[in-house]
Amino acid sequence: MSNPVITVGIFQKQSDPQVFPVGQVIFADGDPGEYMYGIVEGEIELLVNGKVVETIGAGDVFGTGVLVGVKHRTYTAIAKTDCTLAYLDEKRFLFAVQETPMFALMVIKNYSERLTRLQHLV
Repeated sequence: MSNPVITVGIFQKQSDPQVFPVGQVIFADGDPGEYMYGIVEGEIELLVNGKVVETIGAGDVFGTGVLVGVKHRTYTAIAKTDCTLAYLDEKRFLFAVQETPMFALMVIKNYSERLTRLQHLV
């Protein structure tokens, strides 16, 4: 999982986090994407083929693939509880990576661990 201290530090700098009520789809499998998300508050369910494969919470990140070369979302993300999410587009992501190398390592680790878990489910 993510390092909440690093994640919160990066995402707290955002002045306009998004609020998603319980049950709202944040993005769906196959959607194009422009943002990765950091969970400030709440829980998110990640679904593959309509099945919940992971539940993540405050301090975790998701949706990073579209910022590192994946063209479309590879799973669906739904608010399990009311959520506050911060987000980074490619420009802000690259700045965060440059300014905080540990953030880059955390994102790579998170992405590779999630990819490994998802591949074992297919």
